[in-house]
Amino acid sequence: MDVFTAAEQGVLERFFRGEGDDAHTLFGCHPLGDGQWRFVLYAPHAAGAALAGDFNGWNGAPMTRLDGGVWVGYARAGQGDIYKYAVTWPDGRTVLKSDPYARHYETPPANGSRVWDCAGHVWHDGDWLAARAERGGVGAPISIYELHLGSWRSALRDYRSMATELAAYCKDMGYTHVELLPVTEHPYAPSWGYQATGYFAPTSRYGTPQDFMYFVDTLHAAGLGVLTDWVPAHFPRDAFALAWFDGAALYERDDPKMAAHPDWGTLIFDYEKPAVRSFLRASVALFLDEYHIDGIRVDAVSSMLYRNFGRGDDYVPHPLGGDIDLGAVSLLREINDLVHSRGGISIAEESSAYPGVTAPTERGGLGFSFKWDMGFMHDTLDYMALDPLWRRGSHNRLTFSMMYAFSEHFVLAYSHDEVVHGKKSMLDKMPGAYDDKFANLRALYGYQFAHPGKKLTFMGSDFGQFIEWNDKGELDWFLLDYPRHGEMLRWVRALNHFYLEHPALWRLDESWAGFTWLNVDDADRSSIAFLRSAGDGTDIVCACNFTPVCWELQVGLPGPGALARALSSDEPRFGGTGLDLPAAVQAEAAPFREFTHSALLTLPPLSCSYYCFVPEADEI
Repeated sequence: MDVFTAAEQGVLERFFRGEGDDAHTLFGCHPLGDGQWRFVLYAPHAAGAALAGDFNGWNGAPMTRLDGGVWVGYARAGQGDIYKYAVTWPDGRTVLKSDPYARHYETPPANGSRVWDCAGHVWHDGDWLAARAERGGVGAPISIYELHLGSWRSALRDYRSMATELAAYCKDMGYTHVELLPVTEHPYAPSWGYQATGYFAPTSRYGTPQDFMYFVDTLHAAGLGVLTDWVPAHFPRDAFALAWFDGAALYERDDPKMAAHPDWGTLIFDYEKPAVRSFLRASVALFLDEYHIDGIRVDAVSSMLYRNFGRGDDYVPHPLGGDIDLGAVSLLREINDLVHSRGGISIAEESSAYPGVTAPTERGGLGFSFKWDMGFMHDTLDYMALDPLWRRGSHNRLTFSMMYAFSEHFVLAYSHDEVVHGKKSMLDKMPGAYDDKFANLRALYGYQFAHPGKKLTFMGSDFGQFIEWNDKGELDWFLLDYPRHGEMLRWVRALNHFYLEHPALWRLDESWAGFTWLNVDDADRSSIAFLRSAGDGTDIVCACNFTPVCWELQVGLPGPGALARALSSDEPRFGGTGLDLPAAVQAEAAPFREFTHSALLTLPPLSCSYYCFVPEADEI
């Protein structure tokens, strides 16, 4: 009797070729019915393997070796039983290893794998899945709420209770997606999930796999996409997990000089190995297919692309030459194609100038949907940290992003990385006294939401968390009892909803057809103005003043008409000064730069204001 069916043989063949997205359907622990379970392990270097768990008193039951280093074992077990593989290395040592393909694990710091059948959840998001590709395109509005589940609200410590509260919060705030710091199982909580050991299981800290399914389903019902951070760049050295799994470098690179990240001490996946490629591809496929997530944000892409990352000149070139890891390049292309085939989106955290990160794979690009704009983030935060008196000398930091804004498809991210490790919170980065900090941050967010590119805000930054993010506690929600923080939250809510309601701010994010500078070089006033267009005659003008002085700024306009004031961070409801401004400003037939018409706008101090441009033929 054959161990595997014909379909399973196909899975195995694809696995060995490095072409499979379905390795998880064969490897790991799977129910056979009537309490029987089959365990399939890949450990080609092992001299022996045994199955040990609650179901056999942890007396290892020998597994059968098949061709290609695949091991098979059987047991009668119950849902939730804990197990490990006793892997005998070539040198005779036997080491207990968790199952790389397990669907559920013990709650850390325990690290055993659990026998688990993931069936049972009844999904209600069919309509969402059918249309989700339309929600993730370059021409769609995307505003992402990034969060760490363990420190969002301490009273909500499970997927189900968090789902209800998070869905209500994000829907009210106008976000379109949530992005979770990695939910793959990880032993060390302070890693925030970025050192994963269980690539096929949502962390058990907050519940079961079915609980996570409920979480995703609930957010979909509220009209919210679910993205998760995913880490294929490296994995930790924990002895129970992937490292030196069968007595040899199975998942990591064979060359010891290139096997570990010099900066992080973690191990690097060998992207040339077919089994590793199938393992990582299947991890993404599982979360898309079985957990219905809407996409991934791939962490540390630069460290994957460059073999000399963190090494300087002390590295081993690729066998075909050069410092580019061609295996990583081809794997990333395959993963992005996989994500897009399911209607999902993929986002790269990529900090170098590697070309074509978001270009389609068929044109030689990596194929990501979007890339974090690290330049925009660094430049704007450096600019805003300056005393307004000195900003005039760094005006280019405010405007340089438009020199490359359409070279890739960008997400403008003020992420968790910017509010930890002594970098200060978003609010505390701002200079000045108490009220000045809020006014500066409101102006910055106004600029971010009008600038081309999708948006990302880390939890707490939307209400002005004052201290750095602490993963061991919860956000300082009590700050909402103080007026300025409530006003800041109201401003971000208004920005999100204004953004969603005005296609000019997102429909033509990918080209100059959607953006025009109206006044770009008024460095002395530290002020800028630009126009966003949807290509259908609906235009939004954004004007920003980054000084605490009220200015009049001349702005060019595309023709006769009027600017109808729509939204301003200076409004009293947002904590602003409430400067009395006209409801509309007429365009004058006064040439300015390349424009035939212009208008004189009054800019409140430290503010960002939006206007709807109404051509003369229309009524305000």
